[in-house]
Amino acid sequence: MKYQQRWWVVFVLLVALALALVACGGTTPTETEEAVGEVEATAETAVEEAASEEEAAVEEEAPAAEAATGDKITLGLWTHSAGNPNELGVIEQWVAAFNAQSDQYEVVIESFPQESYNDSVAAASVANSLPCIIDLDGPTVPNFAWSGYIQPLPLTEDDITEIGLLDSAVGRYNGQIYSVGQFDVALLIYARKSILDQYEIRIPTLDQPWTEAEFQAALDTLKDSGEFEYAIDLSAGSTGEWWSYAYSPMLQSFGGDLINRETMLEAEGVLNGPEALAWGEWFQNLFVGGYAPATPADDQGFLQGRIPLWYTGSWSATAVTEQYGDDALFLPPPDLGNGPVIGAGSWQMGVTTSCSAEATPGAFEFVLSTVQPENIAMMSEATSLIPTSLAAAELTEGYAEGGPYRIFFDFAEAFAKVRPETPGYLTISSQFEQAGLSIRDGGNVQDALDDAVDNIEQDIADNDGFGFGN
Repeated sequence: MKYQQRWWVVFVLLVALALALVACGGTTPTETEEAVGEVEATAETAVEEAASEEEAAVEEEAPAAEAATGDKITLGLWTHSAGNPNELGVIEQWVAAFNAQSDQYEVVIESFPQESYNDSVAAASVANSLPCIIDLDGPTVPNFAWSGYIQPLPLTEDDITEIGLLDSAVGRYNGQIYSVGQFDVALLIYARKSILDQYEIRIPTLDQPWTEAEFQAALDTLKDSGEFEYAIDLSAGSTGEWWSYAYSPMLQSFGGDLINRETMLEAEGVLNGPEALAWGEWFQNLFVGGYAPATPADDQGFLQGRIPLWYTGSWSATAVTEQYGDDALFLPPPDLGNGPVIGAGSWQMGVTTSCSAEATPGAFEFVLSTVQPENIAMMSEATSLIPTSLAAAELTEGYAEGGPYRIFFDFAEAFAKVRPETPGYLTISSQFEQAGLSIRDGGNVQDALDDAVDNIEQDIADNDGFGFGN
């Protein structure tokens, strides 16, 4: 790959990694905004460092992705979990168990604080000095694959079915599988049983979610009661990738989408067609009609009783149950015409192309070992995150049948839709955010969507289709 291409890719990876964090429950929206704000300042430094590293790398064909330690081949593993002792502790247990049973390979962890992980991975990518194993956020997987930094795993779709992984736990690009994940989060609506009972609003279930008409009637009832500041908090004050993660599922429930997923080459007709226009007009009315705050002052409206419904993620479940106990309800999103949909995809593990032929089988073996039910369950028990297979869920206290958080697994299994698996997702996400913000603030819906389509399709054309259609 030419240096100019690598220069562009390092910037894309830096921005993509920064934008993806909030959608995985890894940071708060405020922290994500700060991370995105730092990208332009750090990208130039990272690229300059990568350039000097690449000049050195071309002089030696075999990168230092592994080394011999005694009779074993050492496999480097980079993780973003240095600031999360529970998550890192589980990874260390996985590694210790793998190393104890392997006569040929030894995995060695290098953990980074999340705020520096992105820069380190992006710079090492262009310098061809990545370790054998890295963790990476689900939406960034296609970009790493297209750029040639990670290699396909030796898995077929039949293998995934046999393992029992949720679709959201698999990183794909152009028909191949590149990564697997051990945990996820889910979007939902928090409510209080006492409030819904008081206003005679039906409590929706997994099998019978609110229809669009029922959802609108509930919002009307709560708004017209005069007892609340707003009927629902949609967390719409956040910026960045949150918009695609949180609100494109509503678009998809209307029957639209961010891109034509059959080809990954056009957004015309799916992001600006009749279904998308209907979504945009409905979404806009939630704000201009006074049902939801466009820019909430904080995220405490539901917890303080000022707003009766709250659309956010499963990461808030502990705070909600601590506040409301048995009165707390975990509700599915409404069916807006084409079934309920929630966003999906969190951190996953893959094997880099820097890993030598000698070391790659061991890297594959380790990565696949992390999705054994007992290892997924171990991560869930330590972090309270959703396990990514039913077999693993049954091994946990919170997500087993009858467990307090089992409904989150059920939502993920029934409603989750991964973000478009294309290297162009960074632009798609950014353009959808811009369109969504304009719509939220009263702008012309059709114009906002048309502008997004034009920019997305220009990006696809500029990058020769990102490997699709060839």
